[in-house]
Order: sequence, then structure tokens, then C-alpha cells
Amino acid sequence: MLFSRFSGKCLIALGALLMSMLSMQAHALTIGDVAPDFTLKNQQGTNLNLAEQRGEIILINFWASWCGPCRKEMPVLQKLQDKYQDLGVQVWGVNVEQENQAGKDFLADLDLSFSIFFDQTNSLSKTYQVEAMPTTVIIDRDGKVRFVFQGYQDGYDKKYAAAIKQLIRE
Repeated sequence: MLFSRFSGKCLIALGALLMSMLSMQAHALTIGDVAPDFTLKNQQGTNLNLAEQRGEIILINFWASWCGPCRKEMPVLQKLQDKYQDLGVQVWGVNVEQENQAGKDFLADLDLSFSIFFDQTNSLSKTYQVEAMPTTVIIDRDGKVRFVFQGYQDGYDKKYAAAIKQLIRE
């Protein structure tokens, strides 16, 4: 009797765990899937919609002002924008902090020309399942997620460039 009660509770718990895991996978940002669409206003005041950028390669970088690797990565992203924009590549930076003044202060020291957005509600970073700072998502000309990089280390600029070159050649 005790065993049957115990195993019944275990089965219920196991079932709940499996359902939870399946629901997490259903919402996963998966390589090859169409990137979730969104519209945000950039710092220049222009509304940009991801789906309207089909035909372009979009590098979306999620960052925060308190993130040291993010600060190190920003000039790398600017170089990528400068080098590849004439080949149909756009770099978009998305700040994930609810208080955007810290993000604006962070940007004041940098000379960036790519679009910067503020995801004050964190809805976009949740949709894109951002779990590390920074996170970079590269989307191909068909709007599909092709590369996801979490964190930033020296040498990632080469990885980003290789990914972009691959997508340009396709």
C-alpha cells in the first residue's frame, strides 16, 4: 500500500516534470526556425520591424550596462557593421535593463552608429531566451535563426565574421 502511494506520487511528479520540460522546448529559440518577430523604436526614434528586414542579415546583440564583456564587444560590433553593412548586414543592439538611463550612460562613451534599442519590459529578451550577457543572435536573409553565441571572449569577432561571411555567400 505504501509503495503504491509512493509510486503514484512519483509518477505524477515525473509527469509534471516531463510536461514542464516539453513546454520549455516548445518555446526554445531553435537554430533554423524563423526568428520571433518584433518591432522596437531605436535610439534615433525609428521603429524597426524584424520581419520587414527580410533579405538582410541581422545580428542582434543583447547587452547590459553592467556587463564588462558587453563593453569590450561593442567596438567589435561597430567594426562588423562598418565592414559588412554594404553587403546587407545590420547590427542591432538590444539593452535588456528596465532602467535605460544606465544603458544611455554606457553608450555615451562609445561611438556607435548601429541601431540601439531598449527592451525595458524584457519581453524581447525572454522571447529570445537570453540567459547570458551578452547574447548574440544572427538571423539569415530568410529570417531564420542561424547562430546563437552566449557570452563574449576574445576571438568571437572571428566567429561572428565567419558566420556573416557564410550567410553572405548563401
